Amino acid sequence: MKFGVQIFATDYSIRPAALAKAAEERGFESLWFPEHSHIPASRLSPWPGGADLPKMYYDVMDPFVSLGSAASVTSKIRLCTGICLVIQRDPIQLAKEVATLDTISDGRVILGIGAGWNQEEMENHGTDFDRRFKVMREKVEAMQAIWTEDKAEYHGEFVNFDPVMAWPKPVQKGGPPIILGGGFPGGAKRAIRYGNGWMPINGRGWDITETLSQFRQMTAEAGREPDDVPVSIFAAPTGDDQIRTLRDAGVERLVFGLPPEKEDTILPMLDKLAKAAGL
Repeated sequence: MKFGVQIFATDYSIRPAALAKAAEERGFESLWFPEHSHIPASRLSPWPGGADLPKMYYDVMDPFVSLGSAASVTSKIRLCTGICLVIQRDPIQLAKEVATLDTISDGRVILGIGAGWNQEEMENHGTDFDRRFKVMREKVEAMQAIWTEDKAEYHGEFVNFDPVMAWPKPVQKGGPPIILGGGFPGGAKRAIRYGNGWMPINGRGWDITETLSQFRQMTAEAGREPDDVPVSIFAAPTGDDQIRTLRDAGVERLVFGLPPEKEDTILPMLDKLAKAAGL
């Protein structure tokens, strides 16, 4: 089993480079940064986490700038978005950003994506909330074309461009793995349809071991091998029994959440998490 850490990087938390270096030194496999471009002042969309929206959502830094900083001081740890709001980004420009990061990191990028929950935020970027999942799929397909073809073109309902030339190409053949966030069954179905993995959030109202069994059955029915769509659990539990249960259930990766705090808080937490993970 692989273990990663995720943090909302802010101007008052540990710096991305410092966290990346510390996580790599302790043996963590991956580092994950989420994103929100902004939070609309209307606050009409309820946060799926339940209560008031935490301050870190307003303050989170850009994930790709943060990951570029992390890449400069590390050599092994995977550099991941968890999640990138693809529907709020231009796919041609995003394809270049991801390919550039994959190039300077020697192929260490994992692109975790999601359609998001904040309707007003995505509408400020011109995306219709009700069509967001199709927008996401088209943007992913367009980026994959750019990553793999010398003259790429894409013609969809929401993404449409004639042949373009764009370099660098990613170091990873075909482009970085694309892991889809989202709940069950919707997020799971999208991961099976066009992803390289599924990353649900732990504790969102369903039994993970039961859901994993259903997920693998859905994967097989769709004609894909379960190992081709591995599962990563976010907000992972830290108890020995819980970790063992998820490992036995075939979960590939656990990603522990960190608070947006300074080194004096984060480094001891990393030590404890590394011990819990057996690193």
